[in-house]
Amino acid sequence: MDIIGTLYLGAPANQALDAPLTQEQKRSMIDAAAQKLSELLAGRFSAPPPLTEFDSVETSGELMVTGPIEMRSTCAHHLMPIFGSAVIGVIAADGRIIGLSKYDRVVHHFARRFQVQEELTRQIGDYLMERTAPRGLAVRLRAVHMCKTHRGVLASHESQMISSAYYGVLKDDPKLKAEFLEECRGLERRVGA
Repeated sequence: MDIIGTLYLGAPANQALDAPLTQEQKRSMIDAAAQKLSELLAGRFSAPPPLTEFDSVETSGELMVTGPIEMRSTCAHHLMPIFGSAVIGVIAADGRIIGLSKYDRVVHHFARRFQVQEELTRQIGDYLMERTAPRGLAVRLRAVHMCKTHRGVLASHESQMISSAYYGVLKDDPKLKAEFLEECRGLERRVGA
């Protein structure tokens, strides 16, 4: 039996409700669970999106910030949803940039795994640094963890975690880092975050 079959927990619940399932119903439930699990984990089993760079002289040396990018993941410790947003800041090298939608695709790809937020933040940043080699990069994730709001301490949905990763000149230059954080605050105010 495959991993999904070994995770099948429906029988005890159905027996308690006196609603036995047929073999066909059990198989259908297992197949549906497997399909949903493979969708949640698609980022673990597929290649990251390709990134095509192109010249853009107008942005050379300037900070570009994009976001908030919706982010949904699953906590690796508790198998509960994590949801929030990402903001990415980039100072391109020699005017070379990638298409704006590629940042969303990278966030979505790495989020579709069992994750901890700190790891997700680094995976996004490391991939973008490796593939695009900008002069500077910053990745900031802000998320609600349902493992905290729906179990354990039952925290408020206002309770969020923020994680950041800085690279290159955005790591080394306090003024650039402050500019990035100010842009983050502005973007988050606009969407009521």
